[in-house]
Amino acid sequence: MDALALHRFHFAFTITYHYLFPQLTMGLALLIVVLKTMGLRSGEEVYNRSARFWAKIFAVNFALGVVTGIPMEFQFGTNWALFSKAAGGVIGQTLAMEGVFSFFLESTFLGLFLFGENRLGPKGHWWAAFMVFLGSWLSGFFIIATDAWMQHPVGYVIDADGQIALGSLGALLLNPWTLWQYLHNMAGSVVTASFVMASIGAFYLLQGKHEPYARTFLRLGVIAGLVSSVLMPLPTGDGQGRNIARWQPATLAAMEGLFETVEGAPLAIVGQPDVAARKLDNPILIPRALSFLTYQRWSAEVKGLDSFPEDQWPDNVPLLYYSYHIMVGLGTIFIAVMAAAAWKLRRGRLFQCRGMLWILMLMLPFPYIANSSGWITAEVGRQPWVIHGLMRTADGASFHVSAGNAMFTLIGFMGIYTVLSILFLFLVYREIDHGPGPAGPPQELEFAVKR
Repeated sequence: MDALALHRFHFAFTITYHYLFPQLTMGLALLIVVLKTMGLRSGEEVYNRSARFWAKIFAVNFALGVVTGIPMEFQFGTNWALFSKAAGGVIGQTLAMEGVFSFFLESTFLGLFLFGENRLGPKGHWWAAFMVFLGSWLSGFFIIATDAWMQHPVGYVIDADGQIALGSLGALLLNPWTLWQYLHNMAGSVVTASFVMASIGAFYLLQGKHEPYARTFLRLGVIAGLVSSVLMPLPTGDGQGRNIARWQPATLAAMEGLFETVEGAPLAIVGQPDVAARKLDNPILIPRALSFLTYQRWSAEVKGLDSFPEDQWPDNVPLLYYSYHIMVGLGTIFIAVMAAAAWKLRRGRLFQCRGMLWILMLMLPFPYIANSSGWITAEVGRQPWVIHGLMRTADGASFHVSAGNAMFTLIGFMGIYTVLSILFLFLVYREIDHGPGPAGPPQELEFAVKR
């Protein structure tokens, strides 16, 4: 494996592992605010204890997110020095804003939320939760704005030295690519948090432990999970798909396994891309559906990969195709599962339906797979460009860092992250095992649940 391939794999490994943690914290921040709001309005202690329990899970994920996020910024200067030199004047703005405006806001108020409840009082504690939510979602915005610029560069100028400089901060922050990517990403984070919350609630009910809290987790997890799962395809996924069709049509063709330009293009539900033969094997197609979804016309022409030079194709069409279809397939399953759970919740049968509880508990890892697949789709889809249309990935790597150096640090990262994974699982297991409250629920909490 040459140095460029190792640089790419190294960064892919680092960022994929890192994003396991922020996708939960961003979604969980919103759900904690909801729990605190319910506690403030009702005065029921079950909601406040639930919020404190999930704040501990949040804190563990937040700490691991910080530890695994810092190395990525160093990799810009080590593995991707030419990219950083060329584009640092642009992406440095949003990355600095993420650190100064959002990270410090989130971390400061997280400390107040975890340790200052008695001093802050109920309303002050609610505001601390809200500021944690605001900081985490601002952080997501600035990171998405950075990636959106790499997907669709705007608001830049080329200076006398040939470097890319920021021409308009407003254009950078209001990039038309950013809106739908941000909303799609944040809905995905709420999906993860909702399934995790519902999964833990189902686990407690199946064990017969912490039942008032378990029912609270399930109610909130199922309702938020259904809403966020529906928002993933419409309107956020649809809006992001239109961005891709407009500015990265070769990416759209590869995602859909469309090798030939066609009017009334079908939508591939299943199939295996054969790049050498320029065809999709064993396809199951919905006639004309891709044309309608993309351009709202059944007979619209959709460009296939044959409309573009091969050096502008995504350089791993099968990986892009499969990651996209895994994301979409799992998203469809999420809607079905949460709709079924919501129906049982509405009819008052969810808490007694062990089959549905088992399904919800076992669904826990799948939002992580779906979100990771979504990011693989976005980043592999941009290839062979590190900045779409401006800089090819091969031109952004550090030529002073050899393949041996990259392999050595990659192995080191894998070892360190293995240790971090064990520590993370231990800490989370300890919190879940301890639970949000006493094993035998207090009488007043039982009353609150029944009421």
